[in-house]
Amino acid sequence: MQQQGSWTVFPAKGKPPPHALALAREIEEHGGHVLAIYTEPVGERWQLFSLLPLEQVEPTPYQRDLSKPHVKRLQEVIKKLDRFVDPIVVVAQSPGSYWTPNGHHRLAALRKLKAKWVSAILIPDAEVAFQILALNTEKAHNLREKSLEVIRMYRALQLQEGGKSEEAFSFQFEEPYYITLGLMYERHPRFAGGAFSPILRRVDKFLRSPLAKAYEERQRRAEQVEAADAVLSDVVAGIKKRGINHPYVKSFILARCNPLTRARKIVPSFEETFEKLHRALDRFDVDKIRMEDLARAAIISAG
Repeated sequence: MQQQGSWTVFPAKGKPPPHALALAREIEEHGGHVLAIYTEPVGERWQLFSLLPLEQVEPTPYQRDLSKPHVKRLQEVIKKLDRFVDPIVVVAQSPGSYWTPNGHHRLAALRKLKAKWVSAILIPDAEVAFQILALNTEKAHNLREKSLEVIRMYRALQLQEGGKSEEAFSFQFEEPYYITLGLMYERHPRFAGGAFSPILRRVDKFLRSPLAKAYEERQRRAEQVEAADAVLSDVVAGIKKRGINHPYVKSFILARCNPLTRARKIVPSFEETFEKLHRALDRFDVDKIRMEDLARAAIISAG
């Protein structure tokens, strides 16, 4: 351990790289405090542990939407403990301005509590902000939240690194169907993504095209899903007219119409799959559906 400037450097024999030292100076010039510059224990990369003015930190714009109930719970717990013990991760956007990829709810809770500072681990490598979303366990994502987060991240990366392929960001996006579902949730917030995900998971793959071109294909795929969903809604409406109303009905219909049921070794393309699905939904006979069929299928699915 050694002192350098007003902060501690660890390990004692190490020497922080120039860009880490420059960030430390910027933090202090803009009213923050660097507590330590250190190497993290896995990859031994340099990071800065700091206290930052709260107004200088914002969530990355492609994160999931804020959950007010979760903010309220965090606020109550922090207030009960009378201390903030969970530092956020930040990357520098410009001198005196920082983005956090994993601290949206903690920031909101601190603002509710009228805090002036937030303890933060500043990572000098800005691109890590996209990767940290994969480690975000602050609040478990549901499918809608994850998909919206991924499509927002997609657009941010498209602006910054649009020449790279979609496939190059498979770690950040985690699953290719999140991208397609993200577009669908933007168009239809109440879209039944969970019902379509068993099909999408098998046929939606990462594209090798540059992000700008791949995005056009994603829009086409979302349109195919949208068209199938429109027919599915008509089928559901027909079933409801018969007095049958069940929360599992969409999943049940899609399972009956799924063109991949017998596809074991050779899975058809995305386009072919949704063309077949569309035709099957068009031909679906609502008069053959009974409530006991739905109830039995729902129990089997839950088990």
